[in-house]
Amino acid sequence: MKRLFAMLAAAAIAFSVLPAQARAVSTSASCAILMDADSRRILYAQNIHETRLIASITKLMTALVAVEQEPDLDQVVTIQPEWLGSEGSSIYLKAGEQITLKGLLYGLLLQSGNDAAMAIAYFVAGDEASFVELMNQKAWELGMDHSSFANPSGLNHENHYSTAYDMALLACACLENETVAEICATRSITIGSRTFANHNRLLYQYEGCVGMKTGYTERAGRTLVSAARRDGQTLVCVTLNDGNDWKDHKTLLDYGFSTYPSSILCQEGQVFGSVAVSGSLLPAVKVVAVDAVSFPLKDGEELELEVDLTDVVQAPVAEGAVVGTVWWSLNGQAVAHTQLVCAGGAGEDLYQPDSWWDRLWASLRGQAEYGFGAQMI
Repeated sequence: MKRLFAMLAAAAIAFSVLPAQARAVSTSASCAILMDADSRRILYAQNIHETRLIASITKLMTALVAVEQEPDLDQVVTIQPEWLGSEGSSIYLKAGEQITLKGLLYGLLLQSGNDAAMAIAYFVAGDEASFVELMNQKAWELGMDHSSFANPSGLNHENHYSTAYDMALLACACLENETVAEICATRSITIGSRTFANHNRLLYQYEGCVGMKTGYTERAGRTLVSAARRDGQTLVCVTLNDGNDWKDHKTLLDYGFSTYPSSILCQEGQVFGSVAVSGSLLPAVKVVAVDAVSFPLKDGEELELEVDLTDVVQAPVAEGAVVGTVWWSLNGQAVAHTQLVCAGGAGEDLYQPDSWWDRLWASLRGQAEYGFGAQMI
């Protein structure tokens, strides 16, 4: 049996695919999105599901796949001649050269080397086509339903495209990967004989920027993925075909932080009542939240809280046993949740004597106190 109850909290979430803007804000981009990284709430939307060429922001997927497939970045890669010859930006790899996978990844994300992308693909998967399969598999896992990858670098191809929304999902996944996030946030680094400088100006120009990736081809135009963190809140911004992307990203990030600040819904270990215990001297145990939960909230929004909690648990009960879930929603649409667990344990109210003498004594005591023989165990 479970019990359900709901109450109005002090604030709530207006959560929709296309949010109404709190104040006038616009961009020069063909497509743009601003997303809260933790909750995936969309704070600004402009043609977010329109498929377009994406250029070198592709390399976020290349890096994520590579790190997940080969987490040991100290592996030495020997550059093969057949890996070379990619057009566009380069870190100028040479046949027979040895470089660590770490060096290739920094060259990929900071210097945007297309030759580094190809070397990574061959090293990780054996050939470009097999690596592209891994890229598309990862896109499917992330819910990038309107994306298709044809190469690891982002060069124009009819089967290589994505959307602002899909790229925001990818950016969030990259931020959750500590290795990829660290590389994206690096301003410059020297590895061996090479020094790589990050092309992302926002790292130097915008307070709290934690990097991401730039891109450009003549057909795709300027593409940019950025992320910034302030007061524990992380926002992701994506623009496609935007000739004024640096300014637009600053404007959108400012808009997000000022209009939708992150609000704490509950703390880790916060008590959400108790659950009754059957078969124990302890009548009930406290129930607490597993995680701290926060969500970006605009002034005037109201949140509905619903707790789904088991009525009774049978002893013995282990500390940390899952007994329910707490949800936050608006108009029936769930936007955040965390599990509820027992804050402590509860033993069975049952004496289990160890020796035959203890069992006999328990039996005699039961006859004396209750007029019947205690159960022998």
